[in-house]
Amino acid sequence: MRAMEKINDSSEYGFILVGFSDRPKLELILFTINLTLYSVAVLGNTTIILVSILDPRLHTPMYFFLANLSFLDLCFSTSCIPQMLVNLWGPDKTISYAGCAVQLFSFLSVGGIECILLAVMAYDRYAAVCKPLHYMVIMHPRLCLQLVAVAWGSGLVNAIVMSPLTMTLSRCGRRHVNHFLCEMPALIKMACVDARAVEMLAFTFAIPIVLMPLFFILVSYGYIAAAVIRIKSAAGRKKAFNTCSSHLTVVSLFYGSIIYMYMQPGNSSSQDKGKFLTLFYNLVTPMLNPLIYTLRNKEVKGALKKVFGRQKEARERCCSEKKLQKIRKETHLILNYKSQPPCCIPNQATSARKRTLKTENLNHLI
Repeated sequence: MRAMEKINDSSEYGFILVGFSDRPKLELILFTINLTLYSVAVLGNTTIILVSILDPRLHTPMYFFLANLSFLDLCFSTSCIPQMLVNLWGPDKTISYAGCAVQLFSFLSVGGIECILLAVMAYDRYAAVCKPLHYMVIMHPRLCLQLVAVAWGSGLVNAIVMSPLTMTLSRCGRRHVNHFLCEMPALIKMACVDARAVEMLAFTFAIPIVLMPLFFILVSYGYIAAAVIRIKSAAGRKKAFNTCSSHLTVVSLFYGSIIYMYMQPGNSSSQDKGKFLTLFYNLVTPMLNPLIYTLRNKEVKGALKKVFGRQKEARERCCSEKKLQKIRKETHLILNYKSQPPCCIPNQATSARKRTLKTENLNHLI
């Protein structure tokens, strides 16, 4: 009976996210940095989504995928950073069992979706560079929706299967998670039972969700590199490079941090590195993605200027309309004034003459 109570401790009282609690001085610094980066990430990704929707020139496959990526980055950061900020700010490091389950589900689903979406974006760049004349035929709207649906479906299936299996592992009353979020490897390490079956299933899911998209990205960029080499003009090669450089940078940041993190040994120093690397691809990468696509892309820059310039134009248009109404009113008064008979028009000379006659009459009477 006591054993059952210990097993259910985590579901009743939740978990304690150790995070960076062993470094109290570092927590305040991390709170300030993470709050700033999170604010920039939310602002940048929200801007990309709004610009992609509002500007008709960006209603293309590339920006449809980019808007989805920005939405995923928002979800990725929001799934764990707010809870981490709360834990960094005060002494309370707890998270409820339900909160941990939601965080794990969000982390697994969004991470899986983003891996496949990056592969879809690589195929889009392959079509743009290698098949430019048939690009709009290949990447038609229906195919784009189907590809995004496959990405979302795969990520959600991964989370639906792995989240319950991970959360229901017996932990014998262990509540301390050696991380700042409810990540699957950290939760599996807490188990007091053999979790090799869960680990094997996680690896099985990682093949189609993580490794195969990475392989597909590498193959796509192999074809792109071969096509760029065949381009004779320097301007054409530069244009092809600009087309792919933003996506390639994002892929390198995302996959590079994940591969480096999961290849680390299990000692304490590598665990600390793992925390910072997890923080990197949860916060720094989503913050950098909008900057990478904005700074390297003239179309996005133009769309930003157009969208933000509309408010200024609206204010100027409002002022112009008010001025025009005032001019019309004055013109109307002048036209009415001119259309009156001469006898009805007040004249300074006539008024002065009347005042003179009135004075003379008064003097005569006196």
